[in-house]
Amino acid sequence: MSYFAAVVARTNDRWRAIEVSLEDCESLADIGDVARDVPGEVRLLLVEQDDEFAALVRVDDADDEARGFLSDGHAADSYPMAALIADDLVAIGEDELLEDEDAPPAHDSAPFGDAEIAEDLGTPAADLLSMCAREGTLPIDMLVAVCEKAGCGEVFEGVRA
Repeated sequence: MSYFAAVVARTNDRWRAIEVSLEDCESLADIGDVARDVPGEVRLLLVEQDDEFAALVRVDDADDEARGFLSDGHAADSYPMAALIADDLVAIGEDELLEDEDAPPAHDSAPFGDAEIAEDLGTPAADLLSMCAREGTLPIDMLVAVCEKAGCGEVFEGVRA
């Protein structure tokens, strides 16, 4: 169960991307620290694993705490990285299985966290949530779309290659 993680960082209207390891992270704050290690005014750490979930963790110079977004809460039941991110976030919306008494206890299927995480970078919350709900949209597609709207699509694709 390998994951892909990269930080895209903007300094003076120029973006750069670097692949990072989250191996030693035990919390959303730790992931934020990994992003903080990359110089920039805006830092967005992007995570994707096995076409099952995507996550965004944002750290800006002005922010003391990392903000996060997880595309699918159910991923936290199977993927330790998703669980680590979801632990510090709140579900957005309703889980379709919430009323199902026969369903095993699990995280909500709804996204978790701050849907406005990339709004000032060109991706409104409604668009981010729509990408999570759209059939056939892979988690990596969501990350690519966020990066393209922010103006760092090419540098993100470059680090993925």
